Amino acid sequence: MILFAENALLPDGWAKDVRIRIDGGRIVEVSTGFSGPGHGVILPAPVNLHSHTFQRAMAGLTEARTAGQDSFWTWRALMYRFLDHLTPDDVEAIAAQAMVEMAEAGFSAVCEFHYLHHPVGGGTYADLAEMSGRIVAAASATGFGLTHLPVIYEQGGVDGRALQGGQLRFGSTPGVYAALLDGAERALSGMPDAVLGVAPHSLRAVSRETLDRAGAICPGGPVHIHIAEQMAEVAEVQTAWGARPVEWAVANLPLDGRWCMIHATQMTPQEVAALAGTGAVAGLCPITEANLGDGIFDGPGWLASGGQFGVGTDSNVRIALAEELRLLEYSQRLNTRARAVIADARSTGRRLWDAAVTGGAQAAGRGAGGIRVGDWADLVVLDTKDVRLEGLQGDQLLDAFLFAGQDGLVTDLWSAGRHIVRDGRHIARDRVEARFRTTMRSLRATL
Repeated sequence: MILFAENALLPDGWAKDVRIRIDGGRIVEVSTGFSGPGHGVILPAPVNLHSHTFQRAMAGLTEARTAGQDSFWTWRALMYRFLDHLTPDDVEAIAAQAMVEMAEAGFSAVCEFHYLHHPVGGGTYADLAEMSGRIVAAASATGFGLTHLPVIYEQGGVDGRALQGGQLRFGSTPGVYAALLDGAERALSGMPDAVLGVAPHSLRAVSRETLDRAGAICPGGPVHIHIAEQMAEVAEVQTAWGARPVEWAVANLPLDGRWCMIHATQMTPQEVAALAGTGAVAGLCPITEANLGDGIFDGPGWLASGGQFGVGTDSNVRIALAEELRLLEYSQRLNTRARAVIADARSTGRRLWDAAVTGGAQAAGRGAGGIRVGDWADLVVLDTKDVRLEGLQGDQLLDAFLFAGQDGLVTDLWSAGRHIVRDGRHIARDRVEARFRTTMRSLRATL
């Protein structure tokens, strides 16, 4: 397959009259000086580095205030109750819908932080990896790239208290988890670009013994962990272990470029510099972090320390790549009372996009990211004929897309060479959406 672009964003900058040749899902040639019927602009498509797809079905259902002041913790209680109604069929239908929406928003793949492993009330399915298989089935049906991260969840808090309620669907002993991981690997074997990693859920939900060996459970694969998302979590870890979560992680975990630290909204300047220095990616989810009242990531400090970051959709309350990046910048502006906080020699939009591409690819174990020979053909086309992008090129085009654009500006998307979005619509949307609607009608009748 050969694609032509009047303009394309390559690793060393913008180029005109670009020819991209794809074979076996990978880019095998990038050349300039070629013209032909093609696209106005082709960009490297970022990876969604953090998602819980099943939560897409909760979007808009948790916005009423409960008794007292709502918080992350009251939202979590509602999420646990929601879990009591989800079947494997439901999870597959919801995941497929979320992936369709991610692709139409401009994401090429997802790091699925998957912790819904077991039946209601605990126990296991006959196939321990039943739920992982459903996520894989959704990715296969939609052609969406997948880095699958089965979650390790062992305890209800840093003190080791037992799991209860909705948490029983997450928990696994080391033996059960090992078998579950094997089953997930088998399920992924038919997807050429799939990646398997591990996800110790958080410092509060995993034993010290498991944390000590987390990096070795899936050698070479990505390791993702929630870290320092809420002040209550910081206080709990500090009381139990004598150190703040990021401080403890830097001192005790083998952090490197394989690791993705999700949220990290509660850090001191010293923790920011230390964590950035490990090479781990910061996994930021600005829409969810705003929705849950998590706090604001220290963008200026992180970038000054040379840190890498990418963005994800986490709770999937709204799936919008451009909005994730826009809100990331706007939160920094509100926090610092300044403008163009993320920008450097590049414009704000360009730096945000570059970071999302490289940080997302690193976190997903999906190559270097970008339009380069040898990497997966994860590509996205924008509608340069739209009035919001009319006549714009280069960094200004990205600025307009992220800060002045709207939904629907993605016209085409390839995930590992699979052309899954055409003319702004996912090729499987009708079928996936119909199944999702049926699932939601059934779920809402029971809530």
